[in-house]
Amino acid sequence: MMQKIKVNTEEIRLDQFLKWANVSGSGGESKVLIQSGMVKVNGLLEMKRGRLLKSGYTVEVEGVGSFLVVM
Repeated sequence: MMQKIKVNTEEIRLDQFLKWANVSGSGGESKVLIQSGMVKVNGLLEMKRGRLLKSGYTVEVEGVGSFLVVM
């Protein structure tokens, strides 16, 4: 089941989103998840922590779950 995560900005960086969604405890932890190939954005593997997310994007984290970005 996809979890909706409400963000209070027009866009958010992927590493910041992972912290906001309580997937990681820090930006460094987010970086490790992303660079380990555990994160997909809109179904595609994403390796850049600075990837900008907009409303309607989906983020999947291996072993954690799926999230819908809502703004």
